[in-house]
Amino acid sequence: MTTRRELLLLAGTGLVLTAAGCRETGARAATTAPDVLLADSERGLLRLGPGGEQNLGAAAAGYDGTHLYAGVPGGVEQLDPASGAKVGHTALAGDWTPRVVAVDGRACALSGTGASDRPAARARTILAVAGPGGERRFDLAGVIEPDAFTADNTGLFVLDWLPATAPDHYRVRLLDLATGKVEPLFTRNKTPVPTGAEEEMRGDGRQAVLSADRKMLFTLYTHQPGHRHTRDLLSGRPGNAHAFVHVLHLVERWAYCLDLPHPFGEGPPAGHALAADGRTLFVADLNAGKLAYASPESLSIERVVDVPPVAGSSAALALTADGRILVGAGGVTVVDRVSGKRTGSWELAGPVRGMGLSRDGGRLYTGGTGRVTWLDTATGEKRGELAVPGLTALRHVI
Repeated sequence: MTTRRELLLLAGTGLVLTAAGCRETGARAATTAPDVLLADSERGLLRLGPGGEQNLGAAAAGYDGTHLYAGVPGGVEQLDPASGAKVGHTALAGDWTPRVVAVDGRACALSGTGASDRPAARARTILAVAGPGGERRFDLAGVIEPDAFTADNTGLFVLDWLPATAPDHYRVRLLDLATGKVEPLFTRNKTPVPTGAEEEMRGDGRQAVLSADRKMLFTLYTHQPGHRHTRDLLSGRPGNAHAFVHVLHLVERWAYCLDLPHPFGEGPPAGHALAADGRTLFVADLNAGKLAYASPESLSIERVVDVPPVAGSSAALALTADGRILVGAGGVTVVDRVSGKRTGSWELAGPVRGMGLSRDGGRLYTGGTGRVTWLDTATGEKRGELAVPGLTALRHVI
């Protein structure tokens, strides 16, 4: 989730930023970034900042980037993302990969394998949890992948892949960290999901962000042919969602699927993006040129507006404190939040692989092919660029 920032409102002045107005005045090659960034790369998770590059290898950041764990020989270290300094260590025998970090940073789930779109078949899965009480291990039947901690860190939401002999779909379940049992979730009305009514998903989890109050986790899924929600299974409706936002309530432990209207999910998953603040959940489908506004409170779609379509590109969203939505794909389209109208566009060289705003709101960072570029958010001018060999995605700006 991109944090809301404070910066000057340009849309209200009537100033229209165009490609011609996106000058590169002041742009320069840089050896370091002025802010701290977390980025995925072919070399591992990278921490980039004024002090240079820090390769963390096999590591995991929290969903908003505020907490960080890295695997090291003999255990796992907790790091301060802002400084890169070690703030904690848990000894672990064996080779473990950090996978999921608790919202409050007090726990980390690890596995013996890295993340994968389609995990390998196996009869059993061993997970480890490092936290204030030390290390705990769980020997679980089937193909189990960690997804998110409950708010109180007593439970771990997991993806239970089926069938274990040839995994191709999964259901979201809850591992009780006290008993070691894996059980169904609750429905939105806080009742247990009945036997046979658990949703089984086949799609791609494109992106996940926390709600502003950090109580819910929103995950965007696309390509769900034949998918049936729990509510469809209970009512007997056929169901056939192509895209939806899967909502996990980390406090109340229920799950709900917010369906996205046609044509969301029809195009490639990379063309979709998600962002949220305290008032609205935004979902973009740049294959079709659509931007949906949804209510995190009612979990319903409020409206859908048109944005310029960008076929075959990776999408990203960032939200400014002055009411602008920055839509990234090839370039950056500036959208006024209230009207939903395009108010400008900023040029970029090549595809967008993640975006984020600096803490003071003055810089928009965009990941690209082997580089990170930053623009002035008041003018759209390119202010700097850092070579990052092997970069695959910009994840967070600290």
